[in-house]
Amino acid sequence: MLLQSIVIASAFLASGSIAWNKDVHQQIGHSAEHFLTPTTKSILYQILEPKYNNSIGLAAAWADDYAHTPEGAFSYQWHWIDSADEPPHYCNVYYHRDCSEGGCVVSAIANQTQILRNCVHRVKSGDLVDGEDLQCSYALKWVVHFLGDIAQPLHASGVAAGGNGIKVIFANQTTELHAVWDAWIVYADANVTSFPNTTIQPFFKHLVSRIQEDDFSIPPFEWIACSDPSRPLECALSWARDSNALNCDYVFAHAINDIDLATSGYATGAFPIVELQMSKAILRMATWLNRLVAGDHDREAGVVLQTEPGSLLGLSSKE
Repeated sequence: MLLQSIVIASAFLASGSIAWNKDVHQQIGHSAEHFLTPTTKSILYQILEPKYNNSIGLAAAWADDYAHTPEGAFSYQWHWIDSADEPPHYCNVYYHRDCSEGGCVVSAIANQTQILRNCVHRVKSGDLVDGEDLQCSYALKWVVHFLGDIAQPLHASGVAAGGNGIKVIFANQTTELHAVWDAWIVYADANVTSFPNTTIQPFFKHLVSRIQEDDFSIPPFEWIACSDPSRPLECALSWARDSNALNCDYVFAHAINDIDLATSGYATGAFPIVELQMSKAILRMATWLNRLVAGDHDREAGVVLQTEPGSLLGLSSKE
């Protein structure tokens, strides 16, 4: 029940994060493993360091910890893209306008996917085994993490640093809007205080089943309409726009000030949204990695990026 989660959630509101909470990232990774092919698993396990015990789920939260270290501080801003829009009135993301000079989640997915593609080739040729190349392991861990990040609506919002600068109340505790979407809505929906880091939890098992059964308002084939690793910038931008639209549709479209979001109906209304977004991350991640390993890339004419927001989508078809 939501009320039970509200009572126990206050103990966790003091902790901060820059993405879905670590345990949520891990559950998304564990869930994605259910959709990986045996070949993909065998290749990825040669790329990951042995300490992750052949599990992208265990590795899925590494990027947050690394971003908070002196040597990894450069990657901190890779976890989001700061859209210069005005939710709830207007929402959109333009790469050349919104991606910072030091990078963003869109460019990070694109760049690390390119590195990871080479690492896959090296494994296939026998040149890489047992996670011995840290650059390759880092690339895989970043790709897994950022495909989770980009599905969280406030990772595609420039409003008050993705909601980090907006104080709200949840379960009678003061926190930030970003933290509410990172974890507290998810915990309340699942009626837990946290998720295990080593195995998939029943809440996420149910999401996996729903994906397999096509049990969502938006069919899963639409989530992966762009899932060609040879066009990583294009696809990552489309995912950012998909998440960004929710800032107009829900995140900032309802009252958030001077009310308790846990009991006002805001959290309950957000349950289907976080379930859908996490499910998108799960299926996109698995599809992306499967196609990267298989070399199964789309051959259809795609779209090209415009450097200026001259159209509603900022994209135009190739001739």
